[in-house]
Amino acid sequence: MNSHPAHHDHGSETDEAPLAALLDLDAEVLDSYLQDLVGWVHDLAGEPPPRRILDVGSGTGTGALSLLRSFDGASAVALDVSDYMLSRLRDKARDLGLADRIVTVQADLDATWPAVGTVDLVWASASLHHMADPEHALTEIFAALRPGGVVAAVELGRFPRFLPDDIGLGRPGLEERCHAAIDQERAHALPHLGSDWGQRLSQAGFTIQAQRSFEIELTPPLPAGAGRYAQASLRRLRSALDGQLGEEDLAVLDTILDSEGPEGVLRRDDLTIRAARTAWVARRP
Repeated sequence: MNSHPAHHDHGSETDEAPLAALLDLDAEVLDSYLQDLVGWVHDLAGEPPPRRILDVGSGTGTGALSLLRSFDGASAVALDVSDYMLSRLRDKARDLGLADRIVTVQADLDATWPAVGTVDLVWASASLHHMADPEHALTEIFAALRPGGVVAAVELGRFPRFLPDDIGLGRPGLEERCHAAIDQERAHALPHLGSDWGQRLSQAGFTIQAQRSFEIELTPPLPAGAGRYAQASLRRLRSALDGQLGEEDLAVLDTILDSEGPEGVLRRDDLTIRAARTAWVARRP
């Protein structure tokens, strides 16, 4: 779900390939969190189980595909602005034997929402804060849901951290300074990040059923892809830091990102993964 991946960043395939890879690494490395989250949503969805699922801002399909594996016989519609992301999703669905249960629709959800018919469950993971007008998005979600249908909204509680505070390269606290350096830029680019989504869901007419905070803390031994996940996430952070961080900090960060260097994240044995996500499950009356 990057700095956390931004599902609605888009451009050329060359631009999108690293982001798509990061989304897939996020799903791979944080699989235990994802299974916990999907299981929680599954239990709250109740009976009868959802038959039609809508994934809003699907990216490479982590949510939609996990839900299809959780709800036997369900089908899904995945919406995303990026055809490249949706192509990755279709490839994964085919590999999992789920291709006949999912339809992808390319759509700019800040413009006109496509007609998707009535659905039983809407999944919106790290996508609502990218909307130019979240109230409009929630109105569209409300309209798509059948009465009694459920929306599961998942948002960032804290961007992932990977490095020890003292990384042994003479720049303690580097990772926190990196995030602090672009906090103002994030706030400008993503003004809805950190919103009270429970309140916004209520104002849109939903009844909040449950809210849950997920504190993610993985320590060694880490999943196999953890080093690549850390590298991809920190590279995405690094791309925003020129002119925002001192040269000494940037040099150390570049050392950490060096795939061949002994201090690089691919070779370090002191990485951890710390992140937080918050989820709301709400029902249309």
